[in-house]
Amino acid sequence: MSSREGCTTRRRGAALETAILEAAWKVLRDQGYAGFTFEAIAARAGTSRPVLYRRWSGRQELLVATLRQLWQSKPIEIPDTGSLRGDALAFLMQADERRARIITLMSVELHEYFRETGSSFRELRAAIREPGQATALEVIVERAVARGEIADVARPARVVNLPFELFRQEVIMTMGAVPPEAIHEIVDEIWLPLLLQG
Repeated sequence: MSSREGCTTRRRGAALETAILEAAWKVLRDQGYAGFTFEAIAARAGTSRPVLYRRWSGRQELLVATLRQLWQSKPIEIPDTGSLRGDALAFLMQADERRARIITLMSVELHEYFRETGSSFRELRAAIREPGQATALEVIVERAVARGEIADVARPARVVNLPFELFRQEVIMTMGAVPPEAIHEIVDEIWLPLLLQG
């Protein structure tokens, strides 16, 4: 029995699926969406294309599953520093460490995916996130309201989530990590003055 056959025999169920998704991420990272084929992923995972087809109908569905697992395997803990500013800064610093590379790859490599599916970055992001889950910044603002740091008034979701939107734009524009001074500028010079108007 070959090592490939032995590997396939030993891994089943969730363990096999995890191995496939990890291999799929490596293929996407190394070869881009153009190289994101069932053949390449099966070879990287040490399995066969029929095994992949039993789980996913095609590479578009597998891509969403791959990014969902990757996103969930690198969670950003919602900070609780005791202050709105501290929480926002700590959250964006974590996002920079854990998500900047993923965001860069998604913005650069997935144009063909969006063309094939007729979808957008926003739709892909919704597909890989837990449905109905509050964003970290929504939780951070709710805590600040509860502490009495800011007024308990209705705020548009765009305003609440503005720091991450600006952070993501910075990642896309620079194709790299966001420097701490830019994160401080987003929080101190743009977001907090906007929130404190309420």
